[in-house]
Amino acid sequence: MGQISKETIEQVLAATDIVDLISSYIPLKRAGSGYKANCPFHHEKTPSFNISPQKQFYHCFGCGKSGNAIGFVMDHEGLVFIDALKKLAGKAGVHLEEEPDDPRARAMKRSRGKLMDLHREAAAFFYERVKSDPLCQHARDYLKSRGFGREMAERWEVGWMPDNSQIFLDWAKQRKYNGRDLVASGLAALRDENRPGSGLYVRFRDRLMFPIRNEVGDVIAFSGRQLKDDPRSGKYINSPETEIFKKSNVLFALDRAKKAILKEKAVILCEGQIDAIACHEAGVENAIAPLGTAFTGQHARILKRYATTAVLCFDADPAGVKASERAFKELTPEGLTVKVVELPPGEDPDTFIKSQGADAFRAMVAKAREFFDFKIGMGRVNGRLETAEGRAEMARECTELLAAMGDHAARDQQINVVANLLGLTSSTLREEIGKAIRRVSAQAKRLVNRQGDGHQEVKKPEAVPLHRMVGYLCQLALTSAPAQHFLGEQFETLHEAKAWLEGVSLLEKILAAAPDPGSSAAVNSFLAGLKPGEQMALHLEMGNADFSVQDGMQAAGHALGMMSAVVLQKRDAAVKAALKEPGISVERMRGLLEEAKEIAGLLRWTGRSVYDDELAQETIKAEHKWRDWKKKTSP
Repeated sequence: MGQISKETIEQVLAATDIVDLISSYIPLKRAGSGYKANCPFHHEKTPSFNISPQKQFYHCFGCGKSGNAIGFVMDHEGLVFIDALKKLAGKAGVHLEEEPDDPRARAMKRSRGKLMDLHREAAAFFYERVKSDPLCQHARDYLKSRGFGREMAERWEVGWMPDNSQIFLDWAKQRKYNGRDLVASGLAALRDENRPGSGLYVRFRDRLMFPIRNEVGDVIAFSGRQLKDDPRSGKYINSPETEIFKKSNVLFALDRAKKAILKEKAVILCEGQIDAIACHEAGVENAIAPLGTAFTGQHARILKRYATTAVLCFDADPAGVKASERAFKELTPEGLTVKVVELPPGEDPDTFIKSQGADAFRAMVAKAREFFDFKIGMGRVNGRLETAEGRAEMARECTELLAAMGDHAARDQQINVVANLLGLTSSTLREEIGKAIRRVSAQAKRLVNRQGDGHQEVKKPEAVPLHRMVGYLCQLALTSAPAQHFLGEQFETLHEAKAWLEGVSLLEKILAAAPDPGSSAAVNSFLAGLKPGEQMALHLEMGNADFSVQDGMQAAGHALGMMSAVVLQKRDAAVKAALKEPGISVERMRGLLEEAKEIAGLLRWTGRSVYDDELAQETIKAEHKWRDWKKKTSP
């Protein structure tokens, strides 16, 4: 299988308006010739996310995210390049044509594709077991006991992994999957990691198998639910992380729920897969669940793309309350409002829906309480607020949680709520929150100092160094075809400048790729392939949407001449510094003096005897041909 051709990628970009695309995800505001918005990739109150219709490019000055339409879909939906491209191509009606690619890329694509095929086919195999295998009767009985029939199993493709692992291994062999494939998928593992020939053991034996899907609905992993109590194993176990499955990027049922979440602007967060499925089966389709692991900051950032409110629907027990607090700490820094559904003691969404019905559950969701109202209310019910010590402890807990809130306006509102509920003054609470924020900040700094930048905050990329003259030439090469062609012939000049000016390698990269300056799609396709620091450097250089030159080739000649003078000045300074070195040999001094004489002559000839890198064209002798500026290497 080949890769998508460069021309096809450019066709997709040309058919996609980035303003229309991004405005379908987040609200935009007109700002001069472009648009602005609050960045969807990090929390902020003042918009720093800029979209340029002219360049068909976006850039956030807060977190450094930037790119074209494909890059936005990749970042916003957590997709790989090819999936984002397919999504945009489908919207634009562009047929994706393929061309041969390099062997390494082909091997990686083949490996990823094989894993996707294996998971898709395994899901079908497991479902067929639930559907008709006589050995699976106890699994069908369990589903029936939970109120789930054949139709539900079909809709969610719920399956069963046989207790006899040989049944699965024989199926895999028949489907041409070997042991290496099964280990790579996480469905099996080596009995002894240090001995590849030790044989395989199959994970998930005698478990209900729930397919885990990515945001576009592809099966990428499995979650296995225990059917027989075994204290040595967890109730749920999930696939290990693989080439196609990263736990922090996946939420169960998000592929089904995202449309409803966008519509409601709210997401219902359940503890387990069964609860999420029960919600969907009851018509509450904006429900999702983490995969048996702690809810993380990355999960919160994913949900922020779709919702403004998170409704926590955890078990009504102490563990559920603790889970709610942990989720609050991750959700609120991203600016999401957090509410809690207060289920009766001993109930979870699944059991409540089964006993009380879907309408009663929807009514409970509609009455979800604000987080601090719920927390303090639970403390009152449990008798924690009957003593001064208990109230002080509750105040400390609420202070820590309030300090985590990213939306300052929402925090101020909740400070008043908490103060009223606990009988405190707002000023006292604000003072304690300030202390908590400073304490957390100091802890974070100490952690970074000890471990390096290992936290999950978005790290703004640093722009690669780019000399002003080189940056101007980069801009010309990306906006003027004559300038690009002219500069592409100046190999010797650029090669010499590379030793003295920062960013020449980036200019050479532009000239080697030669994207069509007349096509914003071609330019953006090229920019998307650069490193983040290179993208940022060019974005900062090309920040003026109104940049234009009447004669690109003449402008390039002028700028190249000025760059040559800058290089000569730097060479001259280096030679003079070398001549002042103590103990210099006569032979070396003679060579340096000859070089200094040559440089002085070139500087006099250019009319530039002082260091000056202003782009004033009148200081350049326009009639000079550029080939005369190069250092002569032969008589």
